Amino acid sequence: MPVLRGAVTFSRFRVEPSTEASSDIKRSLPRGLKANAFEPIDRRSEDDRAAGFVELENADAVDFSVGRVFYGEYALFSFRIDSLKVPAAAMKAELAKWTTQFEAENDRPASRAEKTQAKAQIKQMLRTRTTPRTNVLDVSWNQKTQQLQVWAASRKVVEEILIALENALGLKMVALTPAAIAQASGIDEGALGPTAELIGMDLPAGAGAEVVHGEA
Repeated sequence: MPVLRGAVTFSRFRVEPSTEASSDIKRSLPRGLKANAFEPIDRRSEDDRAAGFVELENADAVDFSVGRVFYGEYALFSFRIDSLKVPAAAMKAELAKWTTQFEAENDRPASRAEKTQAKAQIKQMLRTRTTPRTNVLDVSWNQKTQQLQVWAASRKVVEEILIALENALGLKMVALTPAAIAQASGIDEGALGPTAELIGMDLPAGAGAEVVHGEA
């Protein structure tokens, strides 16, 4: 739970409401989170991944009552991702055990079709025994400044969370990178280059020019 532990790895965004977004965020946010809440992987299906929103302090809770989402000027919640992967070693061991038993009972090797069917059955059996891997990423949204922080480092995961939020609430998220902040502030992007103090040396004339590394 990075928000409560004080971890520092996060991505920042500015929340820009659209005409489709509700002005009553204390009603629309819990409703949107609940509509996109986490649902466990169905062991009987072929799905090996499940993702959705959960409450900040309980990764198994998806009630999203106002008191469990809003903390002062912040809205706090999490995005849970479960992945289920049958260990290859366990699959190989169980298949070898089945092959030995089949040949002993039938006095012949199993056919390709029989092996394929056995693999499917063994995989399903192991799915019921395998514990999914759980990853919980926290999200904090400052209602006063309209800044949103996703406590995750993976760009792919961050994008997944943003898309889920945009779809749930009709909001647009703008990345608060140095270049984006400079553009919003009217600062020329060229002024963001390194200074002499930053790199610890005097910059030569035309310091903004490209430096080519190679033979003299």
